[in-house]
Amino acid sequence: MRVSRRNFLASAVLAAALPRALCAQTKRTVTDDAGRTVTIPTRVERIYAAGPPASILAFALAPKKLIGWTTPFHSDERPFVPAEYADLPALGRLTGRGNTANVEVVVAAKPDLIFDYGAVKPTIASLADRVQEQTGIPYMLLDGAFDRIPASLRLLGDIAGEHTRGEEWARYAQSILDDVAARVAKISPGKRVRVYYGRGPSGLNTGLAGSINVETLERTGAVNVAAALGPGGLVQVSIEQVLAWNPDVIVTIDPNFYATVQSAPLWSSVSAVRRRRVYLAPSVPFGWVDFPPSINRLLGLRWLGKVLYPELFPEDLRPFVRDFYTRAYHKTPTGAQLDQLLVGVA
Repeated sequence: MRVSRRNFLASAVLAAALPRALCAQTKRTVTDDAGRTVTIPTRVERIYAAGPPASILAFALAPKKLIGWTTPFHSDERPFVPAEYADLPALGRLTGRGNTANVEVVVAAKPDLIFDYGAVKPTIASLADRVQEQTGIPYMLLDGAFDRIPASLRLLGDIAGEHTRGEEWARYAQSILDDVAARVAKISPGKRVRVYYGRGPSGLNTGLAGSINVETLERTGAVNVAAALGPGGLVQVSIEQVLAWNPDVIVTIDPNFYATVQSAPLWSSVSAVRRRRVYLAPSVPFGWVDFPPSINRLLGLRWLGKVLYPELFPEDLRPFVRDFYTRAYHKTPTGAQLDQLLVGVA
């Protein structure tokens, strides 16, 4: 996070925060998922999402209160979101790699609340405390772990004054998690599909055991072949290593790798390539499998279930995807858009 022109902050904070504080009716205290006690307005009308996962969560639950995105929409993403929301300004991100916002941008946006959704590590909590102190704007942290999705939806619903919608979303998310878990539980250890997750244009960037990038794979009963290297995050591997693993299935989020892997001589002997079991995860308007790690990954659970275990997930995915997009992105996809998203799978 860039923090510049500190002397500017005192006057900026007073100019932006004091008039709103004088107008505020009442406040209340809430405990966030990092165990921090935060004083927030009773009515939250303007939400600043600190990173992409938080943007998606706020958009699904309280779209009219989201004041901007971390990055602008690409041309292929815009058709899946109503124009009034796609046209919201790009305000940058406060957390994660490539953070582009600073406290001056935050103050100028005049939010009632800043919130982040994802890891609740001490470093993230420290950042939240620092930004909150510098801006005078309450900063909440919500846990982005898969098992915490329903609780995070309820908490944000409570904070944003969207109690009914938060409860509806929590129940909906829990039903997806429970359904996938019940089906995956039927897979015996010897029948679990061995999967290589290839990122980047060469396909040689992957996630180790426990990486958030492969969490969706692991929850759908896949054996992440890269877990053999131990726990960690994203790593670069060699083609020789992939050949030694010889995965049954390759999943990627990179269209360039997907377009070339089937004809690449170095990959030709890999079982997944020979059997034509290489799949490109849908990514518009947000990725289904990996990034950003928000509620959009609920789509990835069902999609991967279909890809890896079609006998356990025999349903046509179109009704599920149509319903999810309508709920989360506030625009029902057309038949052509569903075909685009589900090419080669549903």
